[in-house]
Amino acid sequence: MGTAIPELLAELLPLAAYTIAAGVLTVIGFAAEYASMQHIGTGETTVAFWLAAIGCVMLYAGVYGLGYQKVLARAFGIEQ
Repeated sequence: MGTAIPELLAELLPLAAYTIAAGVLTVIGFAAEYASMQHIGTGETTVAFWLAAIGCVMLYAGVYGLGYQKVLARAFGIEQ
């Protein structure tokens, strides 16, 4: 009975860390995409394309890499 809480924490802590990391990467990705649109509007296309590429990578890593493959797989016990 006494080992239930440490086992629960051992399962929840990585899940919480992956969830936070996925959220941070997704927010940074959206911010980079937004900044890219702002630079397109001012005519700085080189900077805009770099920011768009970085934003795509961050969104991919946050939404798919961590969010889908790690968080949902751990939360619902999906085998990969």
